[in-house]
Amino acid sequence: MSTLLTGIAASAGIAMAKAYRFIEPELTVEKIKVDQPETEVARLDGAVEKSQSELEAIREKAHKELGQEKAAIFDAHLLVLQDPELLGPIKDRIQSENVNAEFALKETADMFITMFEQMDNEYMKERAADIRDVTKRILSHLLGIHIPNPSLIAEEVIIIAEDLTPSDTAQLNPEFVKGFTTDVGGRTSHSAIMARSMEIPAVVGTKEAVASIQNGDFIIVDGLNGEVHINPTPEVVKQYEFKHSAYEAQKAEWAKLVSQPTLTKDGQRVELAANIGTPKDLKGVLDNGGEGIGLYRTEFLYMGRNELPSEEEQFEAYKAVLEGMKGKPVVVRTLDIGGDKELPYLDLPKEMNPFLGYRAIRLCLDEQSIFRTQLRSLLRASVYGNLKIMFPMIATLTEFREAKKMLEEVRQELTAEGVSVSNNIELGIMVEIPSTAVMADVFAKEVDFFSIGTNDLIQYTMAADRMNERVSYLYQPYNPAILRLVKMVVDAAHKEGKWAGMCGEMAGDEIAIPILLGLGLDEFSMSASSILKSRSLISKLTKQEMESLAKEVLLMETNEDVKQTVANAVEKNKK
Repeated sequence: MSTLLTGIAASAGIAMAKAYRFIEPELTVEKIKVDQPETEVARLDGAVEKSQSELEAIREKAHKELGQEKAAIFDAHLLVLQDPELLGPIKDRIQSENVNAEFALKETADMFITMFEQMDNEYMKERAADIRDVTKRILSHLLGIHIPNPSLIAEEVIIIAEDLTPSDTAQLNPEFVKGFTTDVGGRTSHSAIMARSMEIPAVVGTKEAVASIQNGDFIIVDGLNGEVHINPTPEVVKQYEFKHSAYEAQKAEWAKLVSQPTLTKDGQRVELAANIGTPKDLKGVLDNGGEGIGLYRTEFLYMGRNELPSEEEQFEAYKAVLEGMKGKPVVVRTLDIGGDKELPYLDLPKEMNPFLGYRAIRLCLDEQSIFRTQLRSLLRASVYGNLKIMFPMIATLTEFREAKKMLEEVRQELTAEGVSVSNNIELGIMVEIPSTAVMADVFAKEVDFFSIGTNDLIQYTMAADRMNERVSYLYQPYNPAILRLVKMVVDAAHKEGKWAGMCGEMAGDEIAIPILLGLGLDEFSMSASSILKSRSLISKLTKQEMESLAKEVLLMETNEDVKQTVANAVEKNKK
């Protein structure tokens, strides 16, 4: 039966394919007394064999697509799988206590995991993570429960999930994953941001996708209107085939602007840059006519792995992006971990309010060895392009000065080692904390640029968690309070002869763009897939009229008033 779900249009486009449920199953184990322990040992051996075949296939795929270093994680898992020190005690327990294989496996594995985690040794703690992953795989085979692995998908599908972590999304292969839909999330959740950078349609916050959709159902994801159709009628499929063709034709029109500068109708130039997560995203930036990288999210180098990336590995990633952009500006954000982005191998304490906690620059100034390694990699790579470094989550001038001091110390170390470093690196901050926006005139005297991170600035200003659907109505990018903060930052930068950009999702928002243009924003950084559409919009607007519009909306009372006024003005301007 055909069913329609509605949610939030998180990534534009239309996708049609069968459903792939990406849901972590419950692996519940009961203790059962058995009469034939040898049968349980044979079941265990069978589950180990299946796990070995799976891991070998995953390792081969990882080696081919991600390189030897990522594949090495699965070498470690295969070693655990063949370790008699683990399997021996499990079998002994089955035979001595006459218990089922699942119980013996879980009890023995938990004992080893606890023992390794309590050791004051990083290597041993990593082994605990390996044992947890491997025994979970064996257990799933014993229980006959399938654990989904998105990296092994080899046919066209639409992912169905309650939510997707950034590392889950990073594993998706756009060749086969045509779109996704989740029960939770908003336009600024990391899964939505990643979907836009990968240019795959997505609808989030549907609340009922997991409960309503089964593996193999035929799904249409409408990332333009926030709709998900389950087993649609032939008529609906036909409508969407037409809609898909129309959208592709519109994209072809926008593509004509790929090598054009970004100019307003009255000839004023601004810069349209892209937000990226990995060097693989470069192709999308260049294909969409990006005039720079306004935000390189370096945390993705640290995620989906069991250990910190080495200096050399980071250097190669930064160098690849700088060289690939051929002298165009590349703004690299230093490590921004915390909030909803966790690194299991750092073993950070659980926090009541992680978004307001130990994250980003706060973590880096504390964990100095991690920060210095990243700064060394960045400075070594700086000679290969036009590098700008940006510190995230800066709340005080002291934090900026400390980070800058550490950067200078690392520069001196490298120079002493005879390593070349560029002399033209601009140093800026993300403005995402209201106190920093209010003090922008003070910061502007010491930084080279500002980049406004509206995803966090909005949630902090409105005191509303952007991941919480119950307060999602308070995520208001056009609220005059937000617009006034943006104006303070842009004005403060210009007064000191500095530039101001924006790398939050608001920069690619068609209601926000006319206002930001009127406020004098210099650089708009967005998902690569939004660049050509935004360039087209800007070409239809006059700077002078948008300045008048910006003055008008700053005096308004509500988000809704602003939204309606801008929509009317843009329509009038296009005529």
